[in-house]
Amino acid sequence: MLEQRTLDELWDFADPAASETRFRAAMADGKYDDDERAELATQLGRAIGLQDRFEEADALLDAIDGGQDPTVGVRILLERGRILNSSGHAAMAVPLFEQAAELADHLSEEFLAVDSLHMLAIADAAHAESWTRSALEYASTVHDDRTRRWMVSLHSSLGWILHAAARFPEAMVEFQLAEQWAERVGTENQQLRAREAINECGKSLARGH
Repeated sequence: MLEQRTLDELWDFADPAASETRFRAAMADGKYDDDERAELATQLGRAIGLQDRFEEADALLDAIDGGQDPTVGVRILLERGRILNSSGHAAMAVPLFEQAAELADHLSEEFLAVDSLHMLAIADAAHAESWTRSALEYASTVHDDRTRRWMVSLHSSLGWILHAAARFPEAMVEFQLAEQWAERVGTENQQLRAREAINECGKSLARGH
């Protein structure tokens, strides 16, 4: 299967149309085997979904032959869930993310397990804090730096959940942890956003609201 870093090189989440073009080109590249092309197809579906072409993305996922590789099945569940969530059907997405998280954990696909828990926190807003804490607990046990980078966004997400609930001291702790992880394994953009969150939360603490 493909390394997450390989997919990272093809992704530009700020420009899903360009990402679509790159994934189509990669799928036409003879260096990938059938399972790897299937995995690339799931990301093509995600890029299409990010452009709000939900029916097209769903049809593409329907057409993927996952063969015998269960990791492709995890990615299909994840991307179907994302399509449902983005198209306004969050409640329908929740069981797909739950299945993805369970299967990814069973397969020791740590990155995908954390991704699934992260998406559960988004789709199941009433339990966002609980899902985010579960994702943090899971991510804290891994050793791969690319997977541990989730600690940055998860601490930040939890910080904003707590900030929205006016739990500012707790939120500040999470933003500071996000900054620490960003310095250790994060990107420059994550480091910048972590510092901005700390500044914003500091203003809220000063105002008391």
